[in-house]
Amino acid sequence: MSRPHRKHLLTSVQMARFVAHGSLRMDAVVPAEMNAQAVDVLREGIPAAPYGAPLAEAFEEGSFARRLVGLPEIAGAIYSLVGPDPTVDHHAVHIRRAREGTAQNLHGDAIIDVRPDAFDVQLMYYPQEVTLDMGGTLSVPGSHLRRTNESDTGRYQNLRGQSRLTCPAGTVVFLHHGIWHGGRRNDSDVDRYMFKIRFNPTVRQLRLWNTDDLYDPAVAAELGRLFPWYEHATGRLEIYNRVKLWQALVGDDSYDPDYWVTRVTNRPTRVVAQRSLNPHARQPTAVGETA
Repeated sequence: MSRPHRKHLLTSVQMARFVAHGSLRMDAVVPAEMNAQAVDVLREGIPAAPYGAPLAEAFEEGSFARRLVGLPEIAGAIYSLVGPDPTVDHHAVHIRRAREGTAQNLHGDAIIDVRPDAFDVQLMYYPQEVTLDMGGTLSVPGSHLRRTNESDTGRYQNLRGQSRLTCPAGTVVFLHHGIWHGGRRNDSDVDRYMFKIRFNPTVRQLRLWNTDDLYDPAVAAELGRLFPWYEHATGRLEIYNRVKLWQALVGDDSYDPDYWVTRVTNRPTRVVAQRSLNPHARQPTAVGETA
């Protein structure tokens, strides 16, 4: 994947919002003519790609999926989040049948993932308008950096501030692989379709976006955002975790607007000599004294 034009790359504020929320939404980014084709294409199915296939090889030239990821705004977002030449972990067509009467439990899409400085990204494409009664994808903003094992969160039914997606046709949402989410029950008379691709980076995710606004105060504001479901104490830990991720993304370990990281990593190396507890040991010279 060649580097997209700068105008199609994400901004620093958008990247910071992704780091804080665990998601980035692009409404109606897919043209109407592609949306009109999509349901039939998804109903027939997208040919499988082997795990780890380079994006350039995972989908045939001219295919619907290849055209989708090649749209300038989508290609720019993919490049900004995972860089050039990502691989395809897997892809799937998800269908929520009309009046099906069941919903998917809240879950994350990975076993416990201990990577502090890298992440996979999931593209979710909605070819139809998604109304409230169609269910939509439920997600919990700011949940992506909590280390849980896949369906550990399935016992949770509702969390304050959760987001239930409603959107216009052609909307694409990018998710951090760890975000808590689940498909809601479809109570409408229309089958709901969604196409998902998970991307694995093959390069270090370091300043891949348009960094012209890197020092915009809105970056720190996004990184410091709190969400209604956070507990008072561990909510601050979420800020710490996202600042550490941002430091890795920008390659600057000193970035710490509210000193959350500084406080817990402060380990001075200067030693002030003191007398030994052993009375028979040779005593060191104290700082400022002469031998």
